[in-house]
Amino acid sequence: MVKSSMDFKSIIRDIPDFPQQGIIFRDITPLLAHHDGLTAIIQDFKTKFAELNIGEIDCIIGIESRGFILGAALAMALGCSFVPVRKPKKLPSAVFRVEYSLEYGTDTLEMHQDALAVGERVIIIDDVIATGGTAAATAKLIKQAGAELIGYGFLIELDFLNGRKALPEVPIVSLVNY
Repeated sequence: MVKSSMDFKSIIRDIPDFPQQGIIFRDITPLLAHHDGLTAIIQDFKTKFAELNIGEIDCIIGIESRGFILGAALAMALGCSFVPVRKPKKLPSAVFRVEYSLEYGTDTLEMHQDALAVGERVIIIDDVIATGGTAAATAKLIKQAGAELIGYGFLIELDFLNGRKALPEVPIVSLVNY
């Protein structure tokens, strides 16, 4: 496996006690602002997905909101389409909708019903995987559309929360692990 050309951890900012006491928030905005940061992230995703030999990628799904940044850039680099997955009432046409559990309540994600063709091969991209709930819910949207989930990509994986266990059995690429 190819090692990244950039030490992402040295640029990601740790914000203690955000959004609540005892949490360390991993802020990727300094990495995105770094002159070579986004380029290195996208190149590393491309390299790691190529190493997996998963075949043709038809579409990248980006989860609101930082997944939009990474997903759209990766889709451009791969020459495939990009589809946003949004919070409720943000998309103007007919949507597939999935409600999922959070630690304290529920949330909902939506995707346009005409965003994916049946059988399209899709990778989900987001900035962080924590418990895996949002990423797993996004996989359900892909299934509703009749497309095929072939992988996940996360800039950061919080290993201690075991989010991988909540996801379907497809390859998972994480660039930074905590």
